[in-house]
Amino acid sequence: MANLRLGISEWNKVLIMDHFEGLLRLNMISGIGTITYRRLIEHLGSVKSILDCPKSRLEKIPGIGPKIAAKIVTGSKEADIDKEIKLAEKNNVKIVPFSSDQFPQNLKQIYDPPILLYIKGDIKKSDTLAIAVVGARRCSYYGRTQAERFARQLAQVGFCVVSGMARGVDTNAHIGAIKGNGRTIAVLGSGLGVIYPSENKDLSEKIASHGAVISELPMSTPPNNRNFPPRNRIISGLSLGVLVVESTLRSGSSITAKWALEHGKEVFAVPGNIDSNYSRGTNKLIKDGAKLVEDISDIVEELGPLAESIHIKDSEKVVDIRSLTLNSQENKVFSLLSSTPVAIDDITNKSGLQSSNVASILMILEVKKLVKQLSGKRFVKA
Repeated sequence: MANLRLGISEWNKVLIMDHFEGLLRLNMISGIGTITYRRLIEHLGSVKSILDCPKSRLEKIPGIGPKIAAKIVTGSKEADIDKEIKLAEKNNVKIVPFSSDQFPQNLKQIYDPPILLYIKGDIKKSDTLAIAVVGARRCSYYGRTQAERFARQLAQVGFCVVSGMARGVDTNAHIGAIKGNGRTIAVLGSGLGVIYPSENKDLSEKIASHGAVISELPMSTPPNNRNFPPRNRIISGLSLGVLVVESTLRSGSSITAKWALEHGKEVFAVPGNIDSNYSRGTNKLIKDGAKLVEDISDIVEELGPLAESIHIKDSEKVVDIRSLTLNSQENKVFSLLSSTPVAIDDITNKSGLQSSNVASILMILEVKKLVKQLSGKRFVKA
């Protein structure tokens, strides 16, 4: 597989040498999603066999039928692969198939991941620790400020913030993550050659330099209402959980929350004014069991084992996100521990705290199941 250090042109040329060209042709056919692709592979075995298969045989495959069969036969021939590749190169976009090591690991785990992704920027392994922050396009000042606040704080402690770069809450979520000097990923409901909304063109460049702008859609695909529900499954799939900040009862963010539940992800919601239409969606999510959040410690506590083993490198220090739930003295002691046993006397000396304080703090951390005591009064992170 191509190395990320290759340039865009070299990257795409390497991929074309294998089954990538056929995969790209299939992805450029409207109506050929992951589920249809799997059905075709199960019956025909390879991308080449799919493209070479006559219409009469294709339409007999369960779930395909004459319409999709006709699309495959005609659409695969009409797809202008050279033009697509050149447009991707022009826009500094990598085209990454599902089989690639560079395809996001979180996204590989969902039921219907994309066949391939168009990526501008880079997705890192550390982006596995991600929270989606989504909400209403038409939002209040409260919604914009809360989206930016939560995203900024999440980014500052190592979370990658995932959103859809739509107007309103999504835009402020990305802005907050960038202000927090963190990572952010935007998932578009259009091709990367058609940035939507257009006023976020500059923002999309900033996002790419702090993470990535991605889409499963061909480069020239315009925004369309039917593109956004499938886009929302990618937002959910990339994330450990979804935080909804202001939404109406029928909104894209509610759809994202439903995808999160289907994916077995956590759903969080910021409560809002009961008289505001913008809060009806989030308040209903809370009624239905979403976690009410007032600050990011609520998110960290709920994620529990999903996040406790993930450590993010922040400049020259490594931040364990469980420390967000601790007070200053507890955090001081907790930060001195690792998987290597440390004697209580060493902890006392390094912390600068009284020995009696250290002993009581360690007891509290044990109760919180963050620390484990070994023989000889030695301690490790649990």
